[in-house]
Amino acid sequence: MRPQPGDRLRIDGRASVQFGGDRALTFRVVSVGPELTHLGWIWLTGYVLDRRGLATAKREIFVQLAGLRPPVNIPTPSRARVTRPYAARNDQGDSGAARHGSGVRARADAR
Repeated sequence: MRPQPGDRLRIDGRASVQFGGDRALTFRVVSVGPELTHLGWIWLTGYVLDRRGLATAKREIFVQLAGLRPPVNIPTPSRARVTRPYAARNDQGDSGAARHGSGVRARADAR
């Protein structure tokens, strides 16, 4: 199995002794090193993923191809919701003030 950018992998002691035991990690590949290395080994650049599937650290690792495994039950993080800035919203109840960008000032003056 030769990994591709975007792949998620379980990196543990089978891939390299430095990731054995509690040092195993879930990894999202960003790039695969093109260099010729020791037979069966490869350089990977990517991100360590937490239990929610969010990137926590960028790393470059040297691992055995034969030891790479798919991850176990790592969710794909959802995209953040895009919201409009407060002053640009028209549903705040002060109609004209929100449309002209003065909604915050108008509310403060109304008190």
